[in-house]
Amino acid sequence: MAYKRRQFLMITGGFLGVGMATITHQVFSRNQNFTPQPESAIPDQTPPVSQPVAVAPDGLFAPLKGEVRIVVISDLNSQYGSTTYEPEVDQAIALIPGWQPDLVLCGGDMIAGQKRSLTQAQIQAMWSAFDDHIAAPLRQAKIPLGFTIGNHDGSGSISQGKLTFKSERDLASVYWNDPNHNPGLNFIDRGNFPFYYTFKQQNIFYLVWDASTHIISPEQLTWVEQSLSSLDAKQAKLRLAIGHLPLYPVAVGRDDGGNFMYEGEKLQTLLEKYDVHTYVSGHHHAYYPGKKGQLELLHTGALGAGPRKLLNSNLPPQKSLTVVDISLEKAETIYTTYDMKTRQVIDIQTLPKSIGKVWRRDLVKE
Repeated sequence: MAYKRRQFLMITGGFLGVGMATITHQVFSRNQNFTPQPESAIPDQTPPVSQPVAVAPDGLFAPLKGEVRIVVISDLNSQYGSTTYEPEVDQAIALIPGWQPDLVLCGGDMIAGQKRSLTQAQIQAMWSAFDDHIAAPLRQAKIPLGFTIGNHDGSGSISQGKLTFKSERDLASVYWNDPNHNPGLNFIDRGNFPFYYTFKQQNIFYLVWDASTHIISPEQLTWVEQSLSSLDAKQAKLRLAIGHLPLYPVAVGRDDGGNFMYEGEKLQTLLEKYDVHTYVSGHHHAYYPGKKGQLELLHTGALGAGPRKLLNSNLPPQKSLTVVDISLEKAETIYTTYDMKTRQVIDIQTLPKSIGKVWRRDLVKE
């Protein structure tokens, strides 16, 4: 009897064990089926937040890249008629792709003209050398090139009602209007290209005027107003203007008449009227990040021959290149300027607090 009872319990226990095992297996299976997958396997429906990335050529200080990045260069030429460039020019052009810019801006003096004894063949040879050293490498890197004509590229000076360097201007126009030399810009108005024109890149409106001399003609000023009041200019998130001569003097030996714009304050008021953020210039061969009123003034240093000392400063001349990182939403620009001989960043606080009417831009309070 006891045996049968034990047998009954063993059989019953077996059935219960099998039943519990089955139930456990089913519950475990359900848990496996409904267990969330690892987080990395779940599609993320939230757009990733892009974080600024520090970018520069190897071995150089790397600034955080803005929504738009521009590399600004200027005054590349050497002595009159030269078809060679200073080492810093070639080095800078080789380095530029490493900053990953959206655009290169040149403040003028790309060749070494403005001499009446130069022949047509010599001028053409200079533009050919410019293409070999500067324009072609940028085209190959697919980096657009915006520029303004300098006094050594095709001066607009007039004597007795005629252009003094008409042949140089004609040859500059021939070079830049050759389809093989397309600078890669999204033109808005190129009717007077390459002397004055407008283009738009990454929601920034660029106005280039002919400041190869210190006077801008009334006809061109009318065009400036029409361009800056256009829908393209108004709808842009930022407006920049570029010309070779600055509005105000900043460098030793360039503070006399003819080396900065006539009636600079009127031109400043005109640019401010249309909410132009920055005026970029060259010619003075000295880097100075300034501001006057509401207008920022980027005086670009020279890469080529003849860097100059700043007025009101004991600093030695420096060959420089400026990287401009732009926040479109904040309408802000950040400069990182390199001394191209030492490859070190120039400390803005070492520059004069003011030069004449222009204040260093970090000291001006809104």
